[in-house]
Amino acid sequence: MRREFFKKLGLATLAITMSAQTLSANPQEWPKEVNFGVIPVAGATSMKDTFGGLSSYLEKTLGVKVNLQTAGDYTGVISAMQHNHVQIAYFGPKSYVEAQKRAKAQAVAVEVGEETGLPGYYGMILTKKGSGLKTLEDIKGKKWAFTSSQSTSGTLVPTVMFSKKDINPQEYFSKVLYSGGHEASILSVKAGKVDAASTNNLDFNRGLGRNWEKDDFNIIWESELIPGSPMAVRSDLPESFKMAVMGAFLSYNDKEGLAKLKLKGFAPAKDSDYDSVRELIELKKQLQNK
Repeated sequence: MRREFFKKLGLATLAITMSAQTLSANPQEWPKEVNFGVIPVAGATSMKDTFGGLSSYLEKTLGVKVNLQTAGDYTGVISAMQHNHVQIAYFGPKSYVEAQKRAKAQAVAVEVGEETGLPGYYGMILTKKGSGLKTLEDIKGKKWAFTSSQSTSGTLVPTVMFSKKDINPQEYFSKVLYSGGHEASILSVKAGKVDAASTNNLDFNRGLGRNWEKDDFNIIWESELIPGSPMAVRSDLPESFKMAVMGAFLSYNDKEGLAKLKLKGFAPAKDSDYDSVRELIELKKQLQNK
């Protein structure tokens, strides 16, 4: 199955890259400079180190200046694209859905996880090793951290899971806070500032050996596969430029850069890939209105 997936991915990459080269015959239509915004899954320094190689590759491949920009929260990246301060962006699935609705975002590529080999990832709940907290029942009455209101694995997915179990976080936990990013949530659990937090395997793996070790935590819950985080462009950019951006992501194969991202590479993406996330958002509303 995975062999077939990567065979198709290779063919798609070749076709799209060739299309991008053909369509780029009129680069005078292209912007001379673009900003590449990334949601704050980690601190600013970590984000620049993790995404810096990819940003440099985009600049070299596209032949236009690419400025990597980090934001303090997910909404900041959505707003930046809405006001055309950002033209290319890395979103989570839920933040992409919001950006598509109000910021002219168009998905062009999706992450393929290093661990799974699939264009998706898994949400999970962590507690500190040695805390004795090993089940959802154990964390009742404890301090809990979501990530951001716009986070898929950090808020949306666990909220739906809680609702299905008739758990109201505000009542179930002694305190509920929003950390702002996955790295912050994981470090808060490690430091004992919160007892449990929701995150995902991809961002967890990005900090392994640098900010934490696997043995620092208990993984007490995992979600089903979530559609991967997309790379998006503003839909009103020239078609040839959008195709070239897609081709650049799909052809990115720098081993060191991909290792930092914990990815095998990128696959083609389209807006309908995130319909399941839209369904989750609607389900969350229905469950909370019961």
